[in-house]
Amino acid sequence: MALTPVEIRHLSPPRGFRGYSKDHTDRLFAEIALSFEDVWRERADLADKVEQLEQDLVRYKELESLLRTTLISAERAASELKEQARREADLILSEAHSEARAVQRRALSENERLVLETRLLKERLRAVLTVVEQAEDTLHGVKLEEPEAA
Repeated sequence: MALTPVEIRHLSPPRGFRGYSKDHTDRLFAEIALSFEDVWRERADLADKVEQLEQDLVRYKELESLLRTTLISAERAASELKEQARREADLILSEAHSEARAVQRRALSENERLVLETRLLKERLRAVLTVVEQAEDTLHGVKLEEPEAA
């Protein structure tokens, strides 16, 4: 049976024929009561501390759960962003390749057109040169004949 400090202070041992030394016994009870009060106070302080620690533990567990959820969400978001960036990069690269092929096709087409025009110009120039050479030959022939006729 647990006694409180107040109960210990009010204890009085039975007295016999010879009795007991009242001063000595009272001091002993006072020391027991003080000691018990200290233990009782320490027990109450420890109970308060345990209660506070239990509340802290609950709060920390909630915080840990929140941090885990946040971390998982952040990892998921980072993964999704990375995947989205990869898809966008692939799309940009695909568009760039497509544009490069289109530019290359246009350049080849333009080159072919210019080569064809160059051939046509060369042919025309040759034709004109032939006409000019024939005209020169005709003119030289006419000039050469005139002095003989005179």
